[in-house]
Amino acid sequence: MPELPDVAIYVESLARHVVGRRLLRTRVKSPFVLRSVTPPLSACDGRTVRGIERLGKRIVIAFEGDLFLVVHLMISGRLRWRAPGAAIPATIGLAAFDFESGTLLFTEASKKKRASLHVIAGKDALAQHDRGGLEPLVCTSSEFAERLRLENHTLKRALTDPTLFSGIGNAYSDEILHRARLSPVTHTRKLDDDAVERLFQATRTTLTEWIERTRAEVGDGFPEDVTAFRPQMAVHGKFGKPCPDCGTKVQRIVYAENESNYCPRCQTGGKLLADRALSRLLRGDWPKTVEELEERKRG
Repeated sequence: MPELPDVAIYVESLARHVVGRRLLRTRVKSPFVLRSVTPPLSACDGRTVRGIERLGKRIVIAFEGDLFLVVHLMISGRLRWRAPGAAIPATIGLAAFDFESGTLLFTEASKKKRASLHVIAGKDALAQHDRGGLEPLVCTSSEFAERLRLENHTLKRALTDPTLFSGIGNAYSDEILHRARLSPVTHTRKLDDDAVERLFQATRTTLTEWIERTRAEVGDGFPEDVTAFRPQMAVHGKFGKPCPDCGTKVQRIVYAENESNYCPRCQTGGKLLADRALSRLLRGDWPKTVEELEERKRG
């Protein structure tokens, strides 16, 4: 799922391409993507784009007359900038927004259609789409600590809860926790002040670095390779590969459709975290440490 750094670059790129431009028409290929009825999508036709902003993981296109398009890419949704009048892709196409300067395509490469588009009239209605998460790149250290300790969750859950923090998902939470040298299953209210500050700094540094890296890759163009699995990432999507800091093989905890990736040496003091499915299956045979896991593999 595109997260804060990816959405931030989408916003910057869209601003260069469509702010001050008039939307000629909208084309919808998959009606399910439109999740609102009033006002109709056609109400945006002929209006000029006044601004682009990020609302959590959502992209908001603001038109004259206090009309807004709210795009939620979810896991597999993507935006593509193409030549004027470009055809909507047959299998993954959801909609197209035609401007004189080009066409913005909205696609989703998944059979589970989760991406969405809302047409919103007025700022009060737009505010209802705000999940209330704290913006991690503009908040203070004390605001971050207060929000983190608001509820007693695991760090992984707290960072990815959109009502607590804005824009952080599965991928960047893994990277943040690795940089902070913290376990994904540590509970928020068990952290001392030094650990919370370390997490705060790791959050800001990780997100900022990835915004700058992605911005440099995109340049004056438009994001084409938005993915949660980057070769330069330390642990996310790197199960079984060596940690770049200590060389220990990255481990994971799988749950539902998500997983946590972590380095047992850097983050959990050498302890292996119990994967629910495997630990239930293996029970007493589940290895507790990196050393025990390596010994079993040698055996």
